[in-house]
Amino acid sequence: MKGYKAFEKGLVCKGKQYKENTVFEEDQAEICECGMHFCKNPLDVWNYYPCDPDTEYAAVEAIEDVKTNDGQKFCTKKLKIGAKLSLKGLIDAAVEFIAEKANINTDDYSKLAASGDCSQLAASGYSSKLAASGDCSQLAASGNSSKLAASGDCSKLAASGNSSQLAASGNSSKLAASGDCSQLAASGYSSKLAASGDCSQLAASGNCSVVANIGINGMAKASKGSWIVLAEYDANYKIKKVVSKQVDGKKILPDTWYKLKEGKFVEQKEEI
Repeated sequence: MKGYKAFEKGLVCKGKQYKENTVFEEDQAEICECGMHFCKNPLDVWNYYPCDPDTEYAAVEAIEDVKTNDGQKFCTKKLKIGAKLSLKGLIDAAVEFIAEKANINTDDYSKLAASGDCSQLAASGYSSKLAASGDCSQLAASGNSSKLAASGDCSKLAASGNSSQLAASGNSSKLAASGDCSQLAASGYSSKLAASGDCSQLAASGNCSVVANIGINGMAKASKGSWIVLAEYDANYKIKKVVSKQVDGKKILPDTWYKLKEGKFVEQKEEI
């Protein structure tokens, strides 16, 4: 069985060091107890690892029998770790997975909408539009200028195209974009937003959200109590510093755009 696995930085999972293109083996495999765990759906890895800049991903393949108790998380005694995936690679894999499972048309300029709970939508065409109002929906797009929106709780949205727009109003939503100039917004509590593209804009209004924007000239804003992670680059476009701050309402103001300059959060008067 093929799938996907998330890791801490350096391909580490629960203290175990993994390596690309290598087979690992353990004596036993029981869900949540022992063995090596992975997911079939690429987006499901965010249920176990945060959607932030330090999380790493890889395609995997179970060589022996697998076990599961929910059809979402699987474990095995023998697992091959494939090539490491970027955020864009994970999102593209999610598009293929959802589209294949739901038999969705991925032509350019497609428009997809679902109102049922646990819906899954995917588009690989340019300028696609995806919308879901049901709880636990999953949306993914790899085309440029895609627009994704979900109003259900626990929704997952991902886009790898440039200038994509993602929005979620449900609690505990997870949004990620790797394209340049993407815009991500979440109004639910405990939402998680991440962008790796240049000049992206991320905003969260719910409490306890985590907003991570490591793109060049990236900006972010969040509500009081939430955390913001921003990156700064040198003249050679290499990351110079990554800083996280909690929106405390005093030093870091709520619903205010910030950019990282000289290692400090600098307020931005206008959205750019």
